[in-house]
Amino acid sequence: MRKFPVILAVSALALTLAGCSGSPSPSSTPGAGATSAPQAEAGSCTDTPSGDASDSISVTGDAGAKAEATFDSPVDLDTTQRTVLSEGDGSKANVGDLGILNFTLFNGTSGDEVFSTYDEGSAALSMVVDATQFLPGLVKGVECLNGGSRIAVAVPASEGFGEAGNSSLGIAATDPLVFVVDFGQVVAVTDPDQLKANGAVQPVVDGVPTVVDAEDGTPTVTIPDAAPPADLTVTVLKKGDGKVVESGQPSIVQYQGSIWGSKTVFDQSWGKTPFAVQPGSTVQGFEAAITGQTVGSQVIVSIPPAQGYGDQGQAQAGISGTDTLVFVIDILAA
Repeated sequence: MRKFPVILAVSALALTLAGCSGSPSPSSTPGAGATSAPQAEAGSCTDTPSGDASDSISVTGDAGAKAEATFDSPVDLDTTQRTVLSEGDGSKANVGDLGILNFTLFNGTSGDEVFSTYDEGSAALSMVVDATQFLPGLVKGVECLNGGSRIAVAVPASEGFGEAGNSSLGIAATDPLVFVVDFGQVVAVTDPDQLKANGAVQPVVDGVPTVVDAEDGTPTVTIPDAAPPADLTVTVLKKGDGKVVESGQPSIVQYQGSIWGSKTVFDQSWGKTPFAVQPGSTVQGFEAAITGQTVGSQVIVSIPPAQGYGDQGQAQAGISGTDTLVFVIDILAA
């Protein structure tokens, strides 16, 4: 079964509501099941209007840095409201698209700040615009929004943490939420050019598995008959000119995973949906392979067992504790 890592790096916050299952991926952390909320169909979006609650949120601080917000509390509203503080010029986020965002979260009853991705030890969120996987109110906040925008979002309890609340944050079942969100790059799943690496092709390196990409970007990998490298080996096949993926930073990628010895593909995002990577949510070698690379790049990595699934392997995928893994990774956003 594939398991996407839809748990936030902000583990105590757990904004995600549901996991997706299929075959084993680079993920080491599955999501948790929950209920869904109505939303537009994939490839379309429903705009979220502003209202008295969101318009009353006063925000200070530069976009791209931690925000401070003041508002009349308790916030009183029945449905999510969004006020655009500054509009970006990136792609518009439709349902099913993926995006990267930073945010600061406030308890709408007390007015207290309860979490920020800008705090030390935290990380931005890579997310799917899908209310079955993330808080419906947060999804409504970014739906139909251009990448690069900053927004203030007021969320009723029913579209926030709901009846469960979030005790680790001191949020009760009846508490509304207030977000200040910096929405970054969007990957539009209906645009084929955004779904594959577009960097400059690099010289072939001897001994490295070869890759031939189909027109849509799907790779075909040829693995040598030789023994696999003993150490983690990363080779850049296409060099993008986008943002550098920093250590501990989320990203959005396409990937295909194979086993060196059997030369079999055990999982891939191609034909499904790109993979939203959160720090710590993948096997060690996968995250190491994309750290320091640039958006638009394609890399191939050979991962020894110690940096893959370890001695236990992954029997469900036919991976033994001695198998070296080979991933081809297209870096779409960071």
